[in-house]
Amino acid sequence: MGERLCALLADHLDLELAAALERPSHPALGQEVAPGVKLGGDAAEALAAADLAIVFANPLGTLALLRLAAERGVPCVVGTTGLAASQRAEIVALAKRIPIVFSANFSVSVNVLFHLAREAARLLGPEFHAEIFELHHAGKVDAPSGTALRIAEAIAEGRGAEPRLVLAREGETGARPAGAIGVVALRGGDNPGEHTALFIGQGERLELTHRSATRDHFARGALVAASWLAGQPPGLYDMERVLGLSARA
Repeated sequence: MGERLCALLADHLDLELAAALERPSHPALGQEVAPGVKLGGDAAEALAAADLAIVFANPLGTLALLRLAAERGVPCVVGTTGLAASQRAEIVALAKRIPIVFSANFSVSVNVLFHLAREAARLLGPEFHAEIFELHHAGKVDAPSGTALRIAEAIAEGRGAEPRLVLAREGETGARPAGAIGVVALRGGDNPGEHTALFIGQGERLELTHRSATRDHFARGALVAASWLAGQPPGLYDMERVLGLSARA
C-alpha cells in the first residue's frame, strides 16, 4: 500500500510526500522513495516532517504511531484492520485530540457497497437472511476481513440492531438464529479482495458483490480521504462521511 500511495500521489496536487515510514528492521531503509525523501524507521522523525499521516500497518504499529500523532497534533488516515475491541476504543479516544479518518476499506465503490448493504437491509427487513463471504490472498493475516465485518455492521445498522455475527458453522448447529449475519472467509492465491453480501428470502435472493483486481483503488481512496481531512476538527470520521454518503462523524 505504501508503494501504491507513493506512485499515485502525483494525481493530488494538494498533497506532497514529506516522509515514508517502515518498521525499523525493513531491508529497504535508507532508500530514496521520492526526490529528497528516504524510507525511514523513526516515527517521531517522520511525523515531525509531516502535516498529515496515512497509516497502513499492523495494529500495534498503528497505535504507536497514532499516539505520537496525537501528541504532535498530526491528523491521520488509518486503513489498518484486525484491531481488537480495546484497540478500536483507543483510536476513538485519540480522535478526541486529532481528526482521524478510520475505515476498513478506502475504495470508493466498496464504500458505496456499505451504503447499499445498509439500505438493502432496511428495505428488505429481517425476513431476508443476511450472509457475507469474502476472498483474499493467501498472505492475509486476519479473518474475517475488516471490510466483511464493516458490511455486517452496515447491515445491522440498516436493521436498527446490534450485529449478531456467526463466524463458523459445524456439526448440529440448530436452526438459524433470528437476526444472525453469517460471515465466511476464504483464502488463496493473490486475490486483492472480493466481498459479497447476500440477502436470502423465500424463493429469491439479492447479491451485492465487489471484486478487486488491483490495490490502486484502495490507495486512491486513502489519498482522497487525506485531502478531505486537512482542516477538519478533531473527531473520528469514516470513508462514507468523506464521500458524502453518511452524515455520521
